[in-house]
Amino acid sequence: MTVADKIESLRRELEQHNYNYYVLSQPSITDFEFDAKLSELQKLEEEHPEFFDPNSPTQRVGSDISDGFNQVAHVYPMLSLGNTYSEGEVQDFYERVRKGLNEDFELVCELKYDGTSISLTYENGSLLRAVTRGDGEKGDDVTANVKTIRSIPLRLNGSFPSKFEIRGEILMPWAVFDELNRERESQEETLFANPRNAASGTLKLQNPAIVATRKLDAYLYYMLGEQLPCEKHYDNLMAARSWGFKVSDATRVCKSLNEVFEFIQYWDTERKNLPVATDGIVIKVNSLLQQKNLGFTAKSPRWAIAYKFQAEKAVTRLNSVSFQVGRTGAVTPVANLDPVQLSGTTVKRASLHNADIIAALDLHIGDMVYVEKGGEIIPKITAVDMDARILVGDKVHFIKNCPECGSELVRFESEAAHYCPNDNACPPQIKGKMEHFVSRKAMNIEGLGSETIALLYENNLLRNVADIYELKIPELSRLERLGSKSAQNIKISCEKSREVPFERVVFALGIRFVGETVAKKLAYAFTNIEALETATYDQLIAVDEIGDRIAQSVIKYFADERNVELITRLKNYGLKMALAEEKLQAAGDALKGMAIVISGTFQHHSRDEYKTIIEKHGGKNTGSVSAKTSFVLAGDNMGPEKMKKAESLGVKLMTESEFLSLIGEKNNDEAHFTGTLF
Repeated sequence: MTVADKIESLRRELEQHNYNYYVLSQPSITDFEFDAKLSELQKLEEEHPEFFDPNSPTQRVGSDISDGFNQVAHVYPMLSLGNTYSEGEVQDFYERVRKGLNEDFELVCELKYDGTSISLTYENGSLLRAVTRGDGEKGDDVTANVKTIRSIPLRLNGSFPSKFEIRGEILMPWAVFDELNRERESQEETLFANPRNAASGTLKLQNPAIVATRKLDAYLYYMLGEQLPCEKHYDNLMAARSWGFKVSDATRVCKSLNEVFEFIQYWDTERKNLPVATDGIVIKVNSLLQQKNLGFTAKSPRWAIAYKFQAEKAVTRLNSVSFQVGRTGAVTPVANLDPVQLSGTTVKRASLHNADIIAALDLHIGDMVYVEKGGEIIPKITAVDMDARILVGDKVHFIKNCPECGSELVRFESEAAHYCPNDNACPPQIKGKMEHFVSRKAMNIEGLGSETIALLYENNLLRNVADIYELKIPELSRLERLGSKSAQNIKISCEKSREVPFERVVFALGIRFVGETVAKKLAYAFTNIEALETATYDQLIAVDEIGDRIAQSVIKYFADERNVELITRLKNYGLKMALAEEKLQAAGDALKGMAIVISGTFQHHSRDEYKTIIEKHGGKNTGSVSAKTSFVLAGDNMGPEKMKKAESLGVKLMTESEFLSLIGEKNNDEAHFTGTLF
């Protein structure tokens, strides 16, 4: 597998996990596993800046936007935090801060509450708006629901700024969570996996009266605005507490690394006695001025980090292993267990991931196995208690044939997963392709969720994605759980989907290994479906980030007459099969083809703003200086290592004024700062 292929594979996987986590509230891997994959991708991108993509999961935050709420743009983007699971990496963070500031500094340690992020705006002492994290740039307006949370003040006390924003975490206490799941179990409803999912799902309910019954709680942890009362983060939190906000008592100013470690060690045990879920410690630089000087990466602040606690473990019996088939044909083994309590929830199933993990564990039916819940979400089996192996059953083997259609499974070189190759006739794959086709990032057809698609498939109304455009209101209206209104809404949404741009249509087709980013690159490279259909291998791999595996997959897709016929039908139904005219026009950017490194602090724009400016003018941001670097945009206090590297390679150092002249922007005396926080 080439580096480009590996990067693309990780991006596709992380994008799907982001969608599972933020949109569906149904995460399929642990926080630890997600963070490990993200770190791997980040390292590859840093080592190979030629594969930079502004839409990479390392550059953005997963979205939780739903269609039922109005979206509101964040005044200050909501970014995520860099995560670590080791005290050694906390020490590395401390050293980076020390070198970056070159002066004394304080850190503030706080509990990392495991809920759903919220941004509250207050004006003249009253709650004006409550917005979810969303995609980091915009989120859902959930003000009506948030007003039902008693720990969030509607009016403030004391002396406060005329307008400011405060951010925090909305939580469901353990006691409320347990009571809610008992009620759902008695009514034979699906149980919530953990308090985080329960809080997130509750906040997205359309009826505030139901939200009020869920007894949500909230802790606030950061304030933003033009006229904050104090110059230090901790002092602002204490001011917020005096105005009526719920700020955790477990917040401590630390003047040394040892004090930070003491805080971590104390709460690693004590957190289990708290009434709400926590999954780590957040460490922030206390001074707001020092925070500003340290700045941000594309995804997270350099002045803060999250230390996550290791997952809890339990031992239970393995009763059986079942195999599930996904949209792409990937077959996932699932362990069925004796119920066991773990991190506040009852665990009955755990992921086994793939054949290699099953073989490495040497699993036998009846084994006593160690189950771990990394990040207190999805459990997995980590080991077998060999001392307890007495009179166990058969050894667990990975299946050779698809459990749904009977086709012989295949395994691609350099991949851990097994696949069912019968992608046009295997029921889970057919339904999965339709679910992908109608999803928000693809054709965005509302009303066709997984249950509705399954219902239409069972009634022979859908056999492939093109059939969606032949659905008739009378047929839909007669089906169970649907009706005239739902049928009309589905048809209206189908009509709207005809305006979805070509690049999203390419993504919606569900070509294996073609994610959102690759689909866009293919659309811009070939501009219409006919050109893409007839593209040769050499033409495909000539496109940026398209390697052997993706090229072969695209060729294979269009070599199948059934897919060609499908596209013909979609074209006849009016879907966009060519790039929009305005997107074909060349930008003629001043920085086109240039690789630029940013270092130091600036007067007229923040570093984040300069990254955006570089991209808008056709340039590419890179993290390290190399022989391929066009120039370094050098501000005050430029990093000495980057300066030394640039001088040794003869790379030009460009001042802020020179850069602004190059792109045709006049200098002005007004400094800009975009405040940003997770």
